[in-house]
Amino acid sequence: MPAPEAIGAFALVRKMLAKLCDLESILRCPVSLHPLVRDGDVLRSQAGAQCYPRVGGTPVLIDFRCSVRKREELLAQAAQSAIARPSHRGVLHHVKRLVSPEKESTRRNIDRLIHALPRRGGATVLVIGGGTIGQGLGALYDDPDLRVIAFDLYASPNVQFVADAHQIPLAESSCDAVVIQAVLEHVLEPQRVVQEIWRVLKPNGLVYAETPFLQQVHEGAYDFTRFTESGHRYLFKQFEMIDSGVSGGPGTQLIWSLDYFARSLFRSRLAGKMCKLAFAWLRLFDQFIPPSYASDAASGVYFLGRRSLVTVDPDSIIDFYRGAHP
Repeated sequence: MPAPEAIGAFALVRKMLAKLCDLESILRCPVSLHPLVRDGDVLRSQAGAQCYPRVGGTPVLIDFRCSVRKREELLAQAAQSAIARPSHRGVLHHVKRLVSPEKESTRRNIDRLIHALPRRGGATVLVIGGGTIGQGLGALYDDPDLRVIAFDLYASPNVQFVADAHQIPLAESSCDAVVIQAVLEHVLEPQRVVQEIWRVLKPNGLVYAETPFLQQVHEGAYDFTRFTESGHRYLFKQFEMIDSGVSGGPGTQLIWSLDYFARSLFRSRLAGKMCKLAFAWLRLFDQFIPPSYASDAASGVYFLGRRSLVTVDPDSIIDFYRGAHP
């Protein structure tokens, strides 16, 4: 979810992102993974017939045969989001902060990730689903020693290119870290996306993921999957675990349920939001619930890990759950 204050800071964020021209050496054709070369207004695979248009100056690096987005529809919409993404300003800004504040776990884990990155020469951080700036991710964009690359399935001032996470158009071992927040529920094949993350990470590269567990459907037709903490950990089975836990506890989850109960009962999104606002205080109970209880009723989960050559065995995931629930 985007940080509300980020909406008015697009120009500033654009300066913080790596320039597209600086990325050309690591950009790849999503089909063949061959380097891309400029050919007029398009980018073309160096060793193939595939070519990719620019929309408003932003390259669209998607193999539409393998994507939920349709080429004609995307181009007709000028590569804008397929769903409405309302902005929150004035009073709505403060209401949004009240009902959906930044999570302390996100800020803490992003700080851990940043401090674990190599500082000499700068580190490259890839943000998947970076069309809006996620809550708690501000430190990534504020750090002058980091080169931030961001993409999404739609164009925005926060991304350098449009792409599908199932086929990340970057070279192998080109990133020091990958951040993927509230995205894996919106992809058809999460395991394939995680394999792509593993591919573009350098040896011992870091990944940080946040994914819903008991949240209701959001983004409509573009919402597909949920994960328990154990399932989330096994999704990242090719990564050494640094930490795993809850991103929004049972109180936060209950607020989601009340929101969708009200909107379903009264056939009104406004009714749901009013209910969510009325019961926003339930989130305060999350701090009193031990992790061993919270994870079975969490709104979402997180995983912080390091790229590994060792794969987690299927039977060890049972021990993972038992170890977290003594």
